[in-house]
Amino acid sequence: MIQSMTGFGKHVIQLPSKKITVELKSLNSKNLDVIARIPSAYREKELELRKLIADALERGKVDFSLYIEMTGEETTSEVNEQAVRKYMKQLGNIVPGDELRLMEIAMRMPDVLKTDREDIDETEYQKIREALVQALQEINQFRSEEGKMLEADFKARIANLQSLLSKVKQMDPDRLATIRERLEKAVADLKAEVDENRFEQELIYYLEKYDITEEKVRLANHLDYFTETLNSDDSNGKKLGFISQEIGREINTIGSKANYAPMQQLVVQMKDELEKIKEQMLNVL
Repeated sequence: MIQSMTGFGKHVIQLPSKKITVELKSLNSKNLDVIARIPSAYREKELELRKLIADALERGKVDFSLYIEMTGEETTSEVNEQAVRKYMKQLGNIVPGDELRLMEIAMRMPDVLKTDREDIDETEYQKIREALVQALQEINQFRSEEGKMLEADFKARIANLQSLLSKVKQMDPDRLATIRERLEKAVADLKAEVDENRFEQELIYYLEKYDITEEKVRLANHLDYFTETLNSDDSNGKKLGFISQEIGREINTIGSKANYAPMQQLVVQMKDELEKIKEQMLNVL
């Protein structure tokens, strides 16, 4: 079953004095590109967290956010009283003002809060890992649901292409007969004597250049292979993309050889269906 690269996962864990929130968002990308937003206290664990994400998601542009909100009385920040008083004195020297107003301005200045760096709490970190694993499960479930919709659309498009190919096969004898008739009429209009045997040989050679038997067979095989890959256990968007390119190559060759307006109209419809497949293919893992 295929998976989409578009997804969202979120998990929240409540600790006695903190609320931990992990959010994951993913979009399509040729490779894995993880953008991490985590508190500075956990920077040393960033590579480990990135590896968890890489193992679970494989490919896509992933936004990973870790929020830690203090919900209790515990805090690691203290007011730098000496810095605040110094700012207030300097501001008072510039323009007179009441102390509350000066303190309000001073509190916005740099270095008025002192933050003591703490060692990572391993118990808390394990909770963060658990939250990330849960969020990864959610985003993969989201990707699977999106993948089901993509799969249904692909199967409908492939069925349309197979139907159009069937019409091409039915039309092909009439196409060759029309081309032959057109050539015979062109020669007749010249009102010149021709060697019938030589003319027949040249005609056969000319018609062989417009033969699309191989293209029809290869296109049918590519459509079957696309469906077979779609139904496999793995989600392989790159492989499906390569098959789509081969499908497009055969459709283009049929169009260039057609030399017959009704068949070229079918080719235009086939190209339209394939273009819609390629657009959606960008989202497949």
